[in-house]
Amino acid sequence: MRIVVTVKLVPDLNAEKRIDPTTKRLVRTGMETVLNPYDEYALEAALQLKAKQGDDTTVTLLSMASESLKETLRKALAMGADDAVVLSDDALAGSDVAMTSAALAQALKKIGFDLVICGGLADDGSTGGVPGAIAEHLGLPGLTNARHLEIVGGTIKAQRETDSGYQAVTCPLPALVSVTMAVGEPRYASLKGIMGAKKKTIATLSGSDIGFENRAPKTELLSFAPPPARTKARIVEASDGATGARAIFDFLRERKLV
Repeated sequence: MRIVVTVKLVPDLNAEKRIDPTTKRLVRTGMETVLNPYDEYALEAALQLKAKQGDDTTVTLLSMASESLKETLRKALAMGADDAVVLSDDALAGSDVAMTSAALAQALKKIGFDLVICGGLADDGSTGGVPGAIAEHLGLPGLTNARHLEIVGGTIKAQRETDSGYQAVTCPLPALVSVTMAVGEPRYASLKGIMGAKKKTIATLSGSDIGFENRAPKTELLSFAPPPARTKARIVEASDGATGARAIFDFLRERKLV
């Protein structure tokens, strides 16, 4: 069985962000790039399944990123993934959810898979739309918000988190799953894993390799502005609850929030 985990490389959460006023894109140069934290949980879920399925199961990382950043994937390889594939093409720069999901779907068709596991969100965008869109492009069952996974024969069983508990769902393979942080804390890379990761393969694909050329994003950023500076808080002293509630209501109405 081949499990593919999609991994996004994102700017360090603590790094100062800057938008290029001309391209309206995040300036990534001079900024540390890390694995998307949510995708580490997807990798943990894949490694748990691999341990249960046996040595004939492999875990492959798939990332759409600049080729210069591919060595960042060594951390995920050190955690236990077997190999990695980087989809790298200048034409993919500035991709939105629609373009990213279409490109990754094409890459998945190229490399082959039995199960695709994704993180629920990306730390830099937080749309949560890519996993479902990939499943749609591939014509696969898409199980979202899974907190537990189990493979039995040719089917996958999942527990989907809901506001009131969880749903037990089952579907045949191949399939795509997005997971929550409840699947288990991502493991640390051991010294043996770190040393072994240096020998693992990171292959590179271009847009032409997967038949994905002359595409353009479906969304356009027209303008942007920094958030306004935080003003000094207003302190209201109320003699009783009713007076305090009225002060809060008047404050919200003044700003047309109610």
